[in-house]
Amino acid sequence: MENIKIGKIVNAAGLRGEVKVYHYSDYKERFEELDEVIVERNAAGKHAMEKHIIENVRYQKNMVILKLKGVDDRNGAEELKDCDVYITEADLRQLPEDTFYVRDLIGCRVVNVPSGSDIEGTEGSEIGVISDVLQNSAQDIYQVKTREGREILIPAVGEFVKKINISEKTVTVSLIPGFLDGAIEA
Repeated sequence: MENIKIGKIVNAAGLRGEVKVYHYSDYKERFEELDEVIVERNAAGKHAMEKHIIENVRYQKNMVILKLKGVDDRNGAEELKDCDVYITEADLRQLPEDTFYVRDLIGCRVVNVPSGSDIEGTEGSEIGVISDVLQNSAQDIYQVKTREGREILIPAVGEFVKKINISEKTVTVSLIPGFLDGAIEA
C-alpha cells in the first residue's frame, strides 16, 4: 500500500510538543478525520517512517497544529522539523463523482477527438501525457507533455475535457481548431 504525502512539519508550536504542519490537502480540516499520520524522518543519514497517533488538532491561520502521541516537549517537536507527513491509501477520502486525485491523473494519455463528434465511437489522436496538474487558478490546468516533447497547458473545463477514464489512464479532450498550434507552453 502506497503512502500519500499530505504535508510537511515546518516548526514546533509552543512548549508541549505540538508541531506546525504546512498541509497539502485541499482543506486543512482533513486532519480531524485522521487517527494517525506517518512521519518520514531523515536524520543523521537514517531514513525512517514512523506512525504517530494524533492526540489533538487545532489551527493557526493556514497552518495545522498537531499534538502527536509521544512527542511531549518542544525538543521532541523540533526534532520533527522538515519531516514530511503521510497517510496511507486507506485513509484517502472518497471523492465525489467526476473528481479525481492529481496522482491518478498524472500519467494519463490525453486523446483529442474532433469537436462535435461522438466521444464513444470516435478514434482520437494522442496529444501526450499529463505530467502535472496546476491548481492555483479558477480551474485546474492539465500540464501535458506532447509526443514532440513540448509541454502545453489545457484548462480542465467541460468545454475541453469530455471524458476521464482512470482505469484506462485516458483523458479525452475536444480542443478547438488551432488550440495546439497556439497553445501556451509551460
